[in-house]
Amino acid sequence: MRVLLVCLTLLLNASPAIARQALGLAAPEPVLASGLLKHILPRFSLKTSVRVTVNPAGPMRLATQEPGVAVFRRAGTTYFLRIEDGKDQIRFRDWMLSDIGKNTIESFQPDSGEPFSARFETVETEEAEEFDGNAARGAALSLAHCGRCHVVGAQNRMKGLGSTPSFAVLRSLADWTDRFRQFYVRNPHAAFTQIAEVTPPFDPERPPPIAPVRMTLQDLDAILAFVAATDAADLGAPLQTQ
Repeated sequence: MRVLLVCLTLLLNASPAIARQALGLAAPEPVLASGLLKHILPRFSLKTSVRVTVNPAGPMRLATQEPGVAVFRRAGTTYFLRIEDGKDQIRFRDWMLSDIGKNTIESFQPDSGEPFSARFETVETEEAEEFDGNAARGAALSLAHCGRCHVVGAQNRMKGLGSTPSFAVLRSLADWTDRFRQFYVRNPHAAFTQIAEVTPPFDPERPPPIAPVRMTLQDLDAILAFVAATDAADLGAPLQTQ
């Protein structure tokens, strides 16, 4: 019995020593001086029960150059986190990259200097496409070839078919350029439209059901230029009756 008690006592006293050791994190002086790590490390430990302490020997390291993953930036300097293999190190990295980690970093208010940012998302601006065609000629072509079914503009406002969208409605669609560039292969246009040097001739045994539309790629460029200058319909506006 005495031997058993001695063994239990030794195990209990040894538990802090065999507990999970803290992860060391080395960091540049500007980060240490800012107080950021004193803000985020306890919060990570509270969330995960994994303790991280500042330690110049690593094994994790914050650096101002790659390799590593960008975790935050300040005053034009981006800081990269380098880790070695290890479940807890990977967990710390993933936490830094998570929304919770980013919010924790950005919630820190330094005593002086700029705050830290943990957002690296870039918004790509789509350049407006330019159309080289003659818009005035495109307006005339649209009215002549398309106006019998579509409302092209004020010129034929009351003459389009009710089942076909107006040019203004088509212009409001995100893929309007594709729709107009490829209109001749979309139903029902393919049955009665020919683009010179692009589409094959009509099958003599299957003539077009209506007077055919014949145009060139230059004509199509002109129509695209016209449609690009057309105001898009506001599909969110309330319907108006006449």
